[in-house]
Amino acid sequence: MTAELNHTVVHATDKRLSAEFIATILGLEVAAPFGPFIPVATGNRVTLDFYENVDAPVVSQHYAFLVPDDEFDLMIARLEAIGVTYYSDPGHTDPGHVNNLFGGRGAYFDDPDGHNMEIITRPYST
Repeated sequence: MTAELNHTVVHATDKRLSAEFIATILGLEVAAPFGPFIPVATGNRVTLDFYENVDAPVVSQHYAFLVPDDEFDLMIARLEAIGVTYYSDPGHTDPGHVNNLFGGRGAYFDDPDGHNMEIITRPYST
């Protein structure tokens, strides 16, 4: 068996808010709490386990999601509907645009804690 990523902890100031935010954008479900975590399962069964870190500030991380091409525009529309700016680049210098890297489309946006989220329709590697 090859190692697979099973879950990762996403630190948040409000775990419920952050879990619901990414679930809404990606069209996923927020699961029932599991211990101190609020999980959101992705399509490949990896869970993002949102955790409130009350003892330290949240440090921004980057999370990239491979999404179906036919759902990409819907995700962009969800961002627009709630007033979240998206960008074509990870440095957030090109607002309101998407990129066309590797024959697909991609965009970056911040979650409520400033995590740099990315949606792409084609993986960067083969």
